[in-house]
Amino acid sequence: MTSRPTRFAAPTGRPRHAVLATLTVGLLALSACSSSSPDGPAATAAGSTGGSGGGPVTLTLATFNQFGYEELLPEFEKSHPNIKVTHKKAATSNEARDTFFTRLSAGSGMADVEAVEVDWLPEMLQYSDKFTDLNSADVQGRWLDWKAKAATDADGHLIGYGTDSGPEAICYRSDLFKAAGLPSDRESVAKMLGTTWESYFAAGKEFKAKSKVPFFDSIGATYQGMVNQLPAAYENPDDDTITATENADVKKVYDQVIQAGITDGLSAKLQQWGDDWTASYQKNGFATMLCPGWMVGVIEGNAKGVKGWDVANTFPGGGGNWGGSYLTVPKQSAHPKEAQELADWLTAPEQQIKAFKKVGAFPSQKQALESPDLLGFKVASFNDAPTGQIFADRAKAVTITPYKGAHYFAINDAMQQALTRVEQGTSPQESWDKWVGDVKALG
Repeated sequence: MTSRPTRFAAPTGRPRHAVLATLTVGLLALSACSSSSPDGPAATAAGSTGGSGGGPVTLTLATFNQFGYEELLPEFEKSHPNIKVTHKKAATSNEARDTFFTRLSAGSGMADVEAVEVDWLPEMLQYSDKFTDLNSADVQGRWLDWKAKAATDADGHLIGYGTDSGPEAICYRSDLFKAAGLPSDRESVAKMLGTTWESYFAAGKEFKAKSKVPFFDSIGATYQGMVNQLPAAYENPDDDTITATENADVKKVYDQVIQAGITDGLSAKLQQWGDDWTASYQKNGFATMLCPGWMVGVIEGNAKGVKGWDVANTFPGGGGNWGGSYLTVPKQSAHPKEAQELADWLTAPEQQIKAFKKVGAFPSQKQALESPDLLGFKVASFNDAPTGQIFADRAKAVTITPYKGAHYFAINDAMQQALTRVEQGTSPQESWDKWVGDVKALG
């Protein structure tokens, strides 16, 4: 979920390279030190004091944005009477990431179960020896292959249990389409939006000619959907070297989204997760947005009382996945056995479906994806949109799993800042040049 935002990596507008450098130095020093606990899941679990004669255990769970766990945790505690859970939730993925790596570097202070967003998962995997191997015969084959592979380190250790995935559709305001004299039912809108970025932006121009409402929320959010369709946008999969500034496809996406959003005037120039963006849902802020499954829950929360939201079963470029997260168990945990139980239970098919119904976090477990309970689910506030079936269809349309190396988060965060600068008035070339400099400073 993400990740939400991104489940998600949400742009913060503040420089991060100094923070990254500090964390990297601290983490490299940490990796050079021997672990204070025995290596391996069996040895770590043996240190657990919970459940069997050790008395009640209190676990901490650290997440961000909306995972849909608020109503699940009491259910877990009821079925595991020896375990109590304290839930700590950061507002954004960026905030969670900063806390995560700071405490990992310090060697203390991490939660028993830590959520990790897919965009900074590769950074975490550099220090996989600091996390419990969650592999077992019981979890083999549970997740979509790409989901489990992304959280498996070079030694074959499964470092994270997959929570949600982020297949994307287009969420839109049917009432605003209707007011503009355009088709408004989801089938007609899907046809109008088409299956390419050219057709999506052309539909935006048609809408703009008949409405004063911006067509989409931000160029940063739209860029994210586009760059996620590139096989290797920023780094070479063979050796993880940074290739971002030399990748012509990245520059093409940058130019294309600025042309549509700024030159053609389709963007509302709102930065996702900012106060203005949140408030815009109550003010007819924009007509469409790229919409991974988890975004439905975000929209429901921000647009309470607003009629007209719906989901079109299409996505420019064919298919795309934005976000998705994992639950990890740091070796800092005093109760790794119980922490693994919690991570296992929260990511089981039944709980993944419940989380989807609550906040739109689309399941990554194979069994959940085949469930009639999922496929038949509809969202009343989205004109009874059959979101279970729509996002299942969108998941099948995903054909590219983009490579994200250890530098991905920092590079993409710098790009989000570059796009924000353009929306605030900096020239596209000047902002691109600054991004190039920021990326080269990463090494």
